[in-house]
Amino acid sequence: MPADIAPGNVAQLQQTPDSADPVVVFEDVSITFDIKPVLQNISFTVHRGETRIILGPAGGGKSVLMKLANGLIRPDSGTIRVFGEDVTRMRETDLFKLRARIGMVFQESALFDSLSVEDNVAYRLHEDRVPEEEAHKRVVEALQFVELENTIAKFPSELSGGMRRRVSIARAIIAKPDLILYDSPTGGLDPITSTTIIDLVIKQRDVSHTTSLLITHRLQDAFLLARNRFNQQTGKIEPIPNGGIDDRLKEYLS
Repeated sequence: MPADIAPGNVAQLQQTPDSADPVVVFEDVSITFDIKPVLQNISFTVHRGETRIILGPAGGGKSVLMKLANGLIRPDSGTIRVFGEDVTRMRETDLFKLRARIGMVFQESALFDSLSVEDNVAYRLHEDRVPEEEAHKRVVEALQFVELENTIAKFPSELSGGMRRRVSIARAIIAKPDLILYDSPTGGLDPITSTTIIDLVIKQRDVSHTTSLLITHRLQDAFLLARNRFNQQTGKIEPIPNGGIDDRLKEYLS
């Protein structure tokens, strides 16, 4: 892994953890593709209730890191623990159970073109055989959270890039996961739309306090997450008083 994504460039936003046990732990993780090192001796921890940001350039191995965290690929060396389980040694059947506790926001949204917005968002609920009436109710709630309830009957081809990304967030949160992985959620978006997406990440962080791991190449994303909060009384994003960054975070972002 290039120096950009070494532990010194990992920013941590502290919530109030309700458990001392970390949710994600990487210990000296390395992986090589075609003799080219992609990640080298990566170590970091994400505690319960925290949002951790990993910064790095395009092509630096950030998405590979996400696949490792989800157990989609295995490292050449090192240990990865998620919810206390060593995903580097888990059987595929056990990994399926673990992934049921994880929400994933893909870089390119990864929506099913042939399915409506409602069916895309409800995909996991349908797999879990949730009754149709309950699934519809939860889809509406998730779309209201991302302010897209009026798109419920539309198809991905009818949506803008930013709207598709918001639908992806709705799909990730609908099952109330214990961990959300954001794979470059602002990648390929214009600055204004990128800010809208990060505002939703802040809203999810402050309303649900879900443990999150976010990778991005945009330093602006990290600063927005660090300096702003969601005010549930006004329903708006607002700056955190006193600059919004605690002493630990300043040492990473200075």
